[in-house]
Order: sequence, then structure tokens, then C-alpha cells
Amino acid sequence: MSDPDAKSETVLALPSNMTPSPVTSKGHPCSSLSVTYVSRRKLVEVVDGLLGVMTLSSTCKKPCVHSGSDEIAADNAWLAKCPSALSSFDQIIASMEGKKIALFLDYDGTLSPIVNDPEKAFMSPEMRSAVKNVAKFCPTAIVSGRSRDKVFEFVKLKELYYAGSHGMDILVPYSGSQSITNDDKEAKLFQPAREFLPMISEVNNSLVEATRSIKGANVENNKFCVSVHYRNVDKKDWKLVADIVDNVLNAFPRLKLTTGRKVLEVRPVIDWDKGKAVEFLLRSLRLDDPEIVLPIYIGDDRTDEDAFKVLRQRNCGYGILVSQVPKETEAIYSLRTPSEVMEFLNSLVRWKEQSP
Repeated sequence: MSDPDAKSETVLALPSNMTPSPVTSKGHPCSSLSVTYVSRRKLVEVVDGLLGVMTLSSTCKKPCVHSGSDEIAADNAWLAKCPSALSSFDQIIASMEGKKIALFLDYDGTLSPIVNDPEKAFMSPEMRSAVKNVAKFCPTAIVSGRSRDKVFEFVKLKELYYAGSHGMDILVPYSGSQSITNDDKEAKLFQPAREFLPMISEVNNSLVEATRSIKGANVENNKFCVSVHYRNVDKKDWKLVADIVDNVLNAFPRLKLTTGRKVLEVRPVIDWDKGKAVEFLLRSLRLDDPEIVLPIYIGDDRTDEDAFKVLRQRNCGYGILVSQVPKETEAIYSLRTPSEVMEFLNSLVRWKEQSP
């Protein structure tokens, strides 16, 4: 997917009611976007917290098998709170009566399995077909931490909308147009963190060099964020990875550190996330009327919680968490695996095909 920046430098502006509030920061004047200073002390606290998260995320490398009544009870309690979207499908479609669906999908862990090599996170032909078919009936967007170009190369479906870098890189149509391919002159970019591109490139280069000696470490440049994967790093070196990332970020106070599934992510400190990306897409596509549109967001990661929270706060639509283990979540329903996601998508297609 070629970058349309070469064709046009025009970038869409934030809707007036979504513009981040200015944040004052010592020694770092605010830009046109919300940028806040993160002190060295705060970064150390974050890194210390990451080590706990990293340890926790390693406790179940393969699908968990319940081995006792306590585990079964905990699983049942969680499913009572966050029931299966498959088991609850009739209830879900009943709430869709008379409404249009707007579908949002994470990629890694949702449409593709989590793999050791992030460059090989391929979706199956069957999953691609399921996504393609459901997009015939409802507007469908991929909202991923990957760069927009990279996730398009995995998905390869031009009929979808794409929001990369956790929603910091969105390709949307002009008003009245339904096309969003990069080759279409009716499509425009929305990039709220555009001014950070040189900084992101610089920190990427620094992290590549700093982690070069750590076996298994993988630094991925996702254009508006940098992902440091530690999935293949020996557990004894996890703290070293966190310390290195912390040390590099010490020179970049306008960048923040967040976590995903065995990944540390460096992102601009702006008030923007997947939840705000969903709101922006709904507005841009004129799908923000809860009386006639029901949004559904399916994702598996901590970063997807921002989108789940938005739908819960709007009291419209459903967040669906993909997880094999109980988790605290803002989602309303759950699915266990990407194969269950595919089954859910196929069920939506069958329902739409049978609808009058």
C-alpha cells in the first residue's frame, strides 16, 4: 500500500468537539495538540509496573486448560459477566433490529493468531473471506497498533477502512465518497500526531541500536509508534529490555510508554487512542447516530479497552474481547480465539443474507 503523502500534503483536522485540551508542561511548550511532559520519576514507575505486566503475560503461553473447580468457577463467573458473543448471538442481533452495523476489528490476536514473529502474523484465507463478506453488509474498519500500510499488506482488502498506529493514522473518504483506497483521490489522511514523525523515526533508530545485543528482541517501526517485542527474549533479560527502553525514552519526554501482549510501545503523549479513533471514524462516515447505528468492536489487547470503554460510555454498541482467560474488561461480550471471531463474522453474514 503506497503512502499517499507523496500525492497530497493535506491532512484532515480534528472535529471541533474532539480537539484535545491543551496541557501545560514545564520546559516543553504545548504544540497544536495535547502534549504533556513526563518526568524521569514517572517513567521509572511505569517501567517498574511493566515488569509485573510482562511476568503476568507469560503465565499462559498456550491455551489454558482448567484443572480444578476453582478455575472452572472463575471461568464461569467471568462468562456470566462477559458472556460468549456466539452463545448470545440471538440477543445481539435482536438489538440490531432496524439499525445499521458499524464493525471495528483489531488485527493481531483477533483476525490472526499471536505468533512469535510479528512479520508472520498472517490471517487465513478463510478469515479474509469472512471479513470480505461481512464488509458487503456493513462498514468495516481495521483499527490496529500496526502501521496502516503494514496492516493493509496483511489484510489486502480495499473495501475496508484502515486506522493504523492505534488510530493515529487514518485514511478516510471525502464527504459523500465511500472509497478509501490509497489510489483514490477522494481519500484523505487524518494524522493527529503528524508532527511527531521525525521524533518517532529517531527513537526507532535508537531502540534498534540499543537492543541489538539482546537475542530475540525485535523493534518494529509502526510509523506513529514504535513496538519493542520481547516475546522471543529470554525471561531473564526482560528487565534489561525495559531498562533499555526507559533509558532511550529519557531523551524523549514527549513520548510515553505503554504495554501490549509481550510488547512495549512508544507513543506520542497526545490525548488520542483507539477509542477516539472509533469516534472519529463514526463521525467521518456519518455513523454516529445511536438511533440508527450499532457499532461493534472486536479486539484482544489492552489498547482495545479504550474502544470498549467508548462504546460502553456511549451506551450504544458492543465491545467483544477475544481472550481464553478471564480478564478485567470494558467489553460486554467475549470470544475465545480468532476462529471464534471468524465464526461470529460468518454468523453475521448468514443473518444479513436471511434478513428481508
